[in-house]
Amino acid sequence: MNLEIEIIQLSEEDIKRREIDRWPIWTKEVSKFPWTYDSREECLILEGEVVVSTERGEYHIKAGDFVIFHEGVSCRWEIKKPIRKHYNFA
Repeated sequence: MNLEIEIIQLSEEDIKRREIDRWPIWTKEVSKFPWTYDSREECLILEGEVVVSTERGEYHIKAGDFVIFHEGVSCRWEIKKPIRKHYNFA
């Protein structure tokens, strides 16, 4: 299976265990832009809403989602509500 993007719901215990609150925070206003991941990124969406489009389909991502963007994914971000997320590159 060749995964592009995974959207997962983590428990509070998992968030604490991974020490996600220590990860850097990235913010971005409502906008559209292309992006290619040259390494795997994990992130926890703190605020906002975005639709990420790839050749395989659309991923609707919102506050509370834990998202894994796999290395090599080319996509287009359409931020519907300003995004604030913790992120970590693997």
